[in-house]
Amino acid sequence: MRNFWASIVMVVVLVSSRLPLAFSEFPDIAGIPADISVPKAEDGMADGGRRIFVKPENQAAQIAYVLFLPKGWSPLRRWPVFVELPGNGGLKDANGDQCSGRPEDCNMGYGLTEGRDWIWVCLPFLNHNGSAVALQWWGDAPMHDPSATLRFWRAVLNDVEQRFMGDPNTVVLAGFSRGSIACNALGLHDDATAALWAAFLPCSHYDGVRSWPFPGSDPASAAHRLRRLGPRPQFICGEADQTELTRAYLRSTAVSEEYLTIMTTGFRNHSDRWSLRPCTARLRARAWLRSIPKND
Repeated sequence: MRNFWASIVMVVVLVSSRLPLAFSEFPDIAGIPADISVPKAEDGMADGGRRIFVKPENQAAQIAYVLFLPKGWSPLRRWPVFVELPGNGGLKDANGDQCSGRPEDCNMGYGLTEGRDWIWVCLPFLNHNGSAVALQWWGDAPMHDPSATLRFWRAVLNDVEQRFMGDPNTVVLAGFSRGSIACNALGLHDDATAALWAAFLPCSHYDGVRSWPFPGSDPASAAHRLRRLGPRPQFICGEADQTELTRAYLRSTAVSEEYLTIMTTGFRNHSDRWSLRPCTARLRARAWLRSIPKND
């Protein structure tokens, strides 16, 4: 009889594990302590293990990006580059999740690389004329022209390649929320920009799933951009069951899922801080990063 009831319990567990969870049933990240601490960005000289503000050389505008060189960094070899984009500033929700919109407050790159093996670069979005950081979206409303932002990004990638031995053949573009949408909306904006990236890691939202304030955010325009992805991998994640909407959208575009990894972060939070906690999504994302070919 004991074995009978044990079997019944096992069946219930297996069945329930396959049922969709309600949003409230996903855990809050506040209940799981972080096991990794992100270095604070500061002024100073670049060195392995330091996170600093850097202004690209030969740029008129005094806009900085945020650079972290991995522990053990040396100028004697090329290093893969993890580029990260922040979400919209001003976020503060019922779960206590916040976002400043500033690159110095990004977390995923450090959480997923553990500060080893990869150069971690956090990029801002810029206003229309490139004179200031845009804390929400990019360019100026209502057109949200990304031209200044894209020019600045290209200048930064060139700076990282020339000054810090970044490998131009192994650049992963990642982003949270606004930054997640921008992985495709700006990262695949045109053929030249699309060619910069070896892989993509969008977290929390996905270009084309719904319309946003910038022109061309509709599903058809996003699907046109997505054709520039080709056979490059994407690790697509999001809070709770958000990625099911992304999966449905992708199937409507007929894009091949062969190179796509789609999964929940396992938390309810609209936050990039899941990457600082032990969880299945972090394990999978780290393994995915290790699979990206590197130019050693």
